[in-house]
Amino acid sequence: MGDLLKGRVAIVTGGGRGLGREHAIALAAEGASVVVNDLGVERDGTGGAAGPADEVVALIREGGGEAVANYESVADYDGAGRIVAAAIDNYGKLDILVNNAGIFRHRLFWEMSEEDWDNVINVHLKGTFNTCHHAAPLMMAQGYGRIINTTSSQWRNPEGRANYGAAKGGIVSLTWALAFELRNHGITVNAIAPMGATRAFGDNSYRDMLADAGLDRKKDPAEQGSNRAAPEFVSPTVVYLATEQAKDINGIVFRVGSGKVGRYSHPTEMNTIYRDWKTEGTWPITELEALLPNTLLAGDTKAPFIP
Repeated sequence: MGDLLKGRVAIVTGGGRGLGREHAIALAAEGASVVVNDLGVERDGTGGAAGPADEVVALIREGGGEAVANYESVADYDGAGRIVAAAIDNYGKLDILVNNAGIFRHRLFWEMSEEDWDNVINVHLKGTFNTCHHAAPLMMAQGYGRIINTTSSQWRNPEGRANYGAAKGGIVSLTWALAFELRNHGITVNAIAPMGATRAFGDNSYRDMLADAGLDRKKDPAEQGSNRAAPEFVSPTVVYLATEQAKDINGIVFRVGSGKVGRYSHPTEMNTIYRDWKTEGTWPITELEALLPNTLLAGDTKAPFIP
């Protein structure tokens, strides 16, 4: 075992399977005591079982590490409080929070129910808010903390999962907001957009759904699940961001997995036209019609992901 995180206490939500499982094991391998939170639900959020979290705890303990299981839902505010309390009750503090829990409800927007929308937003975005809201005051009081959120490339590249993309975009914005607000308290807040061959990529039904609707993006094969490395290729970056050595890394969104570590840029204005509104008033529609195609749009009138 390593000692980069010796004496630290971590929570990993969704830690029973896939990416979360590997994160929990990797954090424990560097000496952290880990609360493995997982409801053991199916990909769509239905069902539930203690087995996934219990299995990861057993693996960590067999390897000489320390871990406890927790089965609360991040989507429930009070339940998220009990996840954080599990760290305090068992280990006396909380140093690292890895927000990884998530579900999928693949639907075209016009076929999506309110329940499909709410459930995905509640687990991903509200769940991240819930755990952070309970954890932040504790980290502020001790003057130390590492929060690592999980977004997705679909934050900037939608693929027929509007609920998921919206939730992940919200997590990016929340990450930036928390990185700004908590920076004077010894707390860093970063996010990863992982690439991993998890159970989420074993089902191509949503791609079939897009193709049937005439919306197939024909992605590069390198981005397809069959060509992705296992989830453990993501976890080293998570561990690094959790260490003291990463104290100056804050508010960064990383693309991680399959041998790659990338960094996303912050959105910026690409082009601008300006009118002195104090003296000239609003833009006449005729002027916008004449100017925009040759300035801001300049032959590029669609988002880059729209063919």
